[in-house]
Amino acid sequence: MFLNCLCDVLAALPDLTNVGAWRQELVGQARGRVLEIGAGTGSNLPHYAGEVDLTLLEPDKRFRGRLEHLGHPAIRGFAEELPFEDASFDTVVCTLVMCSVRDVDAAVREIRRVLRPQGRYLFLEHVLASEPSAQRWQHRLDPTWSRLAGGCHLTREFLPSLEQSFQVDSLTRDRIQPAPSFVRETVRGVASFSAPRGTG
Repeated sequence: MFLNCLCDVLAALPDLTNVGAWRQELVGQARGRVLEIGAGTGSNLPHYAGEVDLTLLEPDKRFRGRLEHLGHPAIRGFAEELPFEDASFDTVVCTLVMCSVRDVDAAVREIRRVLRPQGRYLFLEHVLASEPSAQRWQHRLDPTWSRLAGGCHLTREFLPSLEQSFQVDSLTRDRIQPAPSFVRETVRGVASFSAPRGTG
C-alpha cells in the first residue's frame, strides 16, 4: 500500500522544503470533480482553489482516520484498482504516491480510465536519479528503505508508464531541497487524455 514516504513527511514542513510551493502550484490547477489518490496526511488539502467536488482515496486506516478528523473523509482503495466508474473525474491528483504502489503501469492505466476525455492528471513524484552515482546508492538502499518507508521505492521510473497512457502537456524536473540525494530528484506536471500507444 502507498503510505506516504519520507518526501511527504518533509513536504508537511513547507518552511523546510520547496515541495509546499510545488503542491500549491500544481494542486491549485484542479477543477471540477477531483480525485486525489493517496491523500495521506492531507498535505494537498490547503491548496485546492475555488469550488471543487473532491473525493479522497487512501488505503491506510491511520491516514483515513486523520483525514476524517480534518473533516475530509477518504474512501479506502488502491491506485491499481480504483473503485469508480469509467470517465468519472475531471481531474486526478497524485503526489508522491507512485513510488509505493504495487504496479505503476496498472495505476496509471486506472487513472486514465476514470478520467473524462477532457480531463487532466496532475502529478508530482520522486524518481530514479539522473546521476549514476546517486542511482547506485538508490539501488543499494532500496530494499531496506522500502521496508522502513511503507513500501516506498527509490528506483521507480514513472515517466515511461505515464507516456504509455497519456500525453504529457507540461513536465518539470527538479530537486527537493533540502533532502537526501537518494530521494531528491522529482518530476511534476500535467498530463491529458490520449489514445493508448499502438491503437492507431
